[in-house]
Amino acid sequence: MHHNYPMMLKELKLKVTPKRLAILDFLASAGSYVSPEEVHQDLRKRFTRIGLPTVYRNLDELAMGGIVSKIIHPNRQLYYYFCLNSKHHHHFICLTCRKVMDLHICSLKGLEEEINNQVGGKVESHILQVNGLCETCYARDNAPRHIVKKSKSETGEKKLSADSMENLKVGLEWR
Repeated sequence: MHHNYPMMLKELKLKVTPKRLAILDFLASAGSYVSPEEVHQDLRKRFTRIGLPTVYRNLDELAMGGIVSKIIHPNRQLYYYFCLNSKHHHHFICLTCRKVMDLHICSLKGLEEEINNQVGGKVESHILQVNGLCETCYARDNAPRHIVKKSKSETGEKKLSADSMENLKVGLEWR
């Protein structure tokens, strides 16, 4: 992954430093959201003198500039994600594998207008983050488990009709 990090930093009026470049490189190559501690741990391999406050400060500056996105996890930990999409969008966050997906819809326009009318001011921005499980993690977590079945004579089980089986499938899909 090759990006023009120096140009990005200059556009934000941030000094181009080896540490900032290394932070951007690590975030871009991670492919998912990472914690400041993970960034710090990686950068300590390359820089003998880098403190965790330096990492936090740089991540915050990059987030304020829109180069990285802050991810607020339900565990109350703050994470960061390198997002090149500069257009208005939101993120779907997989809480299991850390995958971040762009959502290209925004249904908050009506809410902004309603707030503007009620408050009499103007909404400048909003952030929406949707947390859940991606398709892969959801399928893995909800895969049928191996169940030891008893014979029909042991359970008194009766054969279900095709209609009953279809109703059962529909009911399970709505879980």
